[in-house]
Amino acid sequence: MSESTVPVNVDATSYYRSLGGGRYESTPHAQGAWDPNEQHMAPVTGIMTRELLGFKPRDDMRLVRLNFDILGQIPGGEFTLETTMLRPGRTIELLQCELHAGGRTAVRATAWRLQTSDTSAVAALEDDAMPPLDDSVPWDGLAGWPGGFIRSVEARTIEGHRPGNGQVWISTPLETVEGEATAPMVRLLGLADSSNGIAYRVRPGAGGYMFPNVDLSLHLYREPEGTWLGLDNTVTFADDGVGLTSTVLNDIHGPFGRAEQILTVRALP
Repeated sequence: MSESTVPVNVDATSYYRSLGGGRYESTPHAQGAWDPNEQHMAPVTGIMTRELLGFKPRDDMRLVRLNFDILGQIPGGEFTLETTMLRPGRTIELLQCELHAGGRTAVRATAWRLQTSDTSAVAALEDDAMPPLDDSVPWDGLAGWPGGFIRSVEARTIEGHRPGNGQVWISTPLETVEGEATAPMVRLLGLADSSNGIAYRVRPGAGGYMFPNVDLSLHLYREPEGTWLGLDNTVTFADDGVGLTSTVLNDIHGPFGRAEQILTVRALP
């Protein structure tokens, strides 16, 4: 890996600082795992979710599906976020948020926003809840990954964790944007991309392979709460260079959605 050129401020208490006008700057805590000069997709997910939540908000609607396409390396340092309405509607809306850095679009997110109503009479849940946070133990399994973001995360695991399958609770003390309290959805979704790193089938780098995700798709059947994200995770590698990380997302009250990440599995040179 090359020497990092990302601006350094080891005293930062957030992943980003606002520069005004939709412009932001990443701190070292947002540093990625595959390259020291890029941002990790997890905090990028958080700040883009923040933008989508704040765009022409309506009290009678909520975000239910967020899809992030990673169009290339996400450079550390300064970037711009641009949010637009792709499909306005009375009960259904489609939003888009783009992250521009280094003269190009690095990440494009689309998000469906649906009108809410009282459906408690027919509410049902099929996903199994993870064992509670109190049943977990401190876990250093993320130490196999480099980068500032990974160092910012606290992790706890549930008994039975193994390569390709695991249950891990994660949290961070950092805010998404400097000087601003982070909303629970922003905080928890800003950790969701970690799913691809908690039950890796081969050790990053040392296992002879890399397996970055090219997207992150989040489906939320209820709004998450709290500061701990539970990842109930499975990882599949096919025999032709493609993989899939699938995760049931939990908060302290139980499951609230699912995450899918398609992987490009490549032998290291």
